[in-house]
Amino acid sequence: MRTIKLLIAYDGTDFCGWQRQDMPLAGGIQPGQRTVQAVVESALERMHHHPVAVIGAGRTDSGVHAAGQAASFQTGIESINPERFVPALNGLLPQDVRILEAKEVCADFHARFDARLRTYRYFCICGRHALPHESRYAIQLWRYPNIELLNSYCRNVLGERDCSLFAAAERGAPSADGGASGYSGKSRSRYISRASFFVEKDRLVFEISANAFLWKMVRSIAGTFLHYEERNTPPGQLCDIIASGDRSLAGPTFPPHGLFLWKVDYFRE
Repeated sequence: MRTIKLLIAYDGTDFCGWQRQDMPLAGGIQPGQRTVQAVVESALERMHHHPVAVIGAGRTDSGVHAAGQAASFQTGIESINPERFVPALNGLLPQDVRILEAKEVCADFHARFDARLRTYRYFCICGRHALPHESRYAIQLWRYPNIELLNSYCRNVLGERDCSLFAAAERGAPSADGGASGYSGKSRSRYISRASFFVEKDRLVFEISANAFLWKMVRSIAGTFLHYEERNTPPGQLCDIIASGDRSLAGPTFPPHGLFLWKVDYFRE
């Protein structure tokens, strides 16, 4: 059996997240609802004439997009070069999912467990009306935030941190803005290697990289930082709020449509 690694992009608008649902989850997600994993597995099954399991690096939630989702599967087909999976799968997939790259990797490669860093980007359109096609992929801010203050907040979350302030309420199964769900009884410590706000053309972008994320954590950090920035909260005060781990002090959790799984880095492939 050969192991193939895929680089996948998708518009999450019409999906109930990445993960195939075999049982009901919190939030009303039921078995059989449309998910990215199920769509890709269906295309692979048509190629192989038998079920093929696909493992994703990050289990993005309903409405979250991806520009660089990574996934792996095993195939017994020997007659096709790995890169030929790109046009073959794209010919079977709907237009809101595209395979960008396919390559053969080591036999025991695991798209989730071998991931070193997951990077997400959250997009905001500032100070103007979002164009109709943009409103699916960014949220609307009617002001221009203080980026210097936002980046001073970012420095407060770098390194190994207890991220309880940003952990969503417990749910029935793991999901991700990249890793595990928000839950009680397990560690909420995460290692955040990079976090910053920057302007790209007329959009405000929040980028963050970590080994894994709690459920809705990226959206909670973005919402919390912009909430306190609007109130001109000093960085030291926000540092104390983060250290408290009191979820009631967090700002709003931003909606999913502004969030993209941007890329996944690996220890080995």
